[in-house]
Amino acid sequence: MSEVELEGINAITLFTTDMQRAVRFYHTLGFTLRYGGEAAAFTSFHVGEGFLNLMPGDPPAKLWGRTIIHVSDVDDMYARVRAAGITTETEPADAAWGERYFHVRDPDGHELSFARPL
Repeated sequence: MSEVELEGINAITLFTTDMQRAVRFYHTLGFTLRYGGEAAAFTSFHVGEGFLNLMPGDPPAKLWGRTIIHVSDVDDMYARVRAAGITTETEPADAAWGERYFHVRDPDGHELSFARPL
C-alpha cells in the first residue's frame, strides 16, 4: 500500500446567519461566485484553486480557527478592504515565520488572514 500525499485544502465551509450579507462581503473582497448567491441555501466562491462555501445557520463557535488565503499583494488587498469600509483586526505586518499578512473578520465572526510568503 503506497503512502497518500496530502496536497492542500480544497474547500472550507462557513456558516452564516445572513446569506445576503455574507455573499456581498465576500464579493466586495473580490471572491468569484461559482454557485448560489444572496438568496441561495448554499453558496460557493472560487479562491485560487480551492473554494470557500457558505451555508445558512449559526456558527458553532466564534473562535473556531482562521482561514488563511494567499493573495498576490497583501498591501493592495488591505487597501481594498479598507476602501470598502471593512474594519481589520490588524494592519499588514511581516511575520517571523516568513509571511506578510493581516486579519479581518467576516460578518459572522469568522477570522480570515490574507497573506503572502516573503
